[in-house]
Amino acid sequence: MRIFTLIKKETLHLIRDKALLFILFWAFTGAVYTSGIGFTMEVRNFPMVVYDMSKSNDSRELISRFQKPYFKIISNIESDKELLHWLDSGKASMALIIPPDFKRKLTREGAKIQVIIDGTMSMSATVAVAYVSEITYDYSLEILERKMGVTGKFLNKLPVIEERTRVQFNPNTLTSWFMSLLEYFNMITMVSLLVTAAAMVREKEQGTIEQLLVTPVRTWEIFIAKIIPTIFAIALLSPISIYGILKGVFDVPLRGSILLFYPVMLFYAFTISSLGLAISTVAKNLAQTMMLMLVILIPMLFLSGAWTPPESMHPIMHYLSLISPMRYFIDFGYSVLFKGNGIKYVWHDILGIIFLGALLFGFSVWRFRKSFAK
Repeated sequence: MRIFTLIKKETLHLIRDKALLFILFWAFTGAVYTSGIGFTMEVRNFPMVVYDMSKSNDSRELISRFQKPYFKIISNIESDKELLHWLDSGKASMALIIPPDFKRKLTREGAKIQVIIDGTMSMSATVAVAYVSEITYDYSLEILERKMGVTGKFLNKLPVIEERTRVQFNPNTLTSWFMSLLEYFNMITMVSLLVTAAAMVREKEQGTIEQLLVTPVRTWEIFIAKIIPTIFAIALLSPISIYGILKGVFDVPLRGSILLFYPVMLFYAFTISSLGLAISTVAKNLAQTMMLMLVILIPMLFLSGAWTPPESMHPIMHYLSLISPMRYFIDFGYSVLFKGNGIKYVWHDILGIIFLGALLFGFSVWRFRKSFAK
């Protein structure tokens, strides 16, 4: 009965904190929604200027390929000085330069154009380069067909290798599906870490931790009482994210078993809450807790495999990612919810979460006893 009394106390603390309740609700609704609509890996309306020194029909035809929604021509310039001004000011992110001899060389040995892209935003620049390559490649094929007088009927008779690309699980490569689901996983991590760590540090700051120690409760009972309300809050708010935002707004396909995902998700919350307790045993106040969280959380996110596959990481980083609970959970979450995989394919992720959870909880109890035994 002692542990139930402690759980009741921690739950009442959580319920009475109106600001914290608002943050929790926002994390599983507004944060997931804004992440889904506010981030894209595609390039849209990429601002560009054109320096056409050829002014021929061929150059104008090439320029006409750079249209919305991918590119937006904001100016036709007439000098190198203007070009530098547009790029240096940041008003344009790309410049297309067509030389004076473009038409003459196009019909003989082959023409060249120059594309200058602002690389400060490397992701957008990389995608824009890919778009430019595809546009110029298609245009080159059309010019070749005209030059050789090749007809469509003749091309159909030639032996060719036909490529049919099929994207599994996200056929339209919608960024909103990936980003909203990733943000939901991130919010589980953030809430589990923050709420539990803050609850323990609050006991230190208010001086009530000593009162708990003189009661006939064990250390693990105190920690379980800190963790359970957080898990309970995540359990209540997760359906709002899953069915209200992910499925309801973004129409993310939930192919897997929720009955498999839910218990593992809650145990992951237990694992991250144990990490929060471990942080609270080291930190003396809330400010130190927040700084330690940033030091741990940001590397854990980058090592999770969400942005870079673990196989592509440096070998040292690859092995370090094995001690990150987030790596196992994100792999598990996408496999179950996106791919519809069963326990046959995700058992190793579940074992990783359970092992790290037990290890972190045991370390927290040991560290707490050691710090207050002095």
